[in-house]
Amino acid sequence: METNAFKAELISYLPKLRGHAIALTGSSVAADDLVQDTMVRAWRFRDGFQDGSNMGAWLNRILRNTFYTAAVAQKRTVQDVDGRHAAQLSCKPEQEWRVKYGEFQAALLTLTPESRDALLLVVGEGHSYEEAAEIAGCPVGTMKSRVNRARERLAELIDMDLPKANARAARRAPPARPANPRQQWAPTASAA
Repeated sequence: METNAFKAELISYLPKLRGHAIALTGSSVAADDLVQDTMVRAWRFRDGFQDGSNMGAWLNRILRNTFYTAAVAQKRTVQDVDGRHAAQLSCKPEQEWRVKYGEFQAALLTLTPESRDALLLVVGEGHSYEEAAEIAGCPVGTMKSRVNRARERLAELIDMDLPKANARAARRAPPARPANPRQQWAPTASAA
C-alpha cells in the first residue's frame, strides 16, 4: 500500500481506536497514550501490513497487545508513594567508571589549552608526535614535552599512582609550614 493511502486509512481509524482504548483503560488520558503508542507501532511496522487485509483488526490487535504488555509491566511495578520500599533498597555502585570519567573530564579542563590539545591530538586522536606537532605548528620536541607534562598533570589530578607524576607533585608542593609560625623567625644558634 502506498504511504499516503496507508496514512489516510490509519488516521480514519483513530476515533474507533480511542473508543476501544477508553474501554480498556477507563481513562481518557491513558487511552490517548495507548492510541499514540498504537499508531507509532503501526507506522513502524507498516511493511508488515498486507494489502487487502483488515486494517481495523490489525490496529486493534496492536492496541490490545500494547495494552496488555503495559499492564503486565505495571503489575511488576511496586507502588511506593511514601518511599518506604525505595529506602530499603540498596545496590553496589555499578557506575564507578562514570564518576571516574567525570573526574577525568574535569581534570582535563584544568590543563592549559596547549597541553590539553597536545594530549588529545596524540592520545585521543592517535596522531604521531610528528603529525601532532605539524597540526599544532610547533617543534616535535615541544609536542613531546607538552604531552608528557599533560599526562603527568592529569595523573596527579585524578590521583593515579605514577612514579613520575608523584615525584613532580612532590617538587611542586609548597614546603610544610611549622605548627608554630613564630618558630620560623626564631634565631638559630648558628645565626647568633
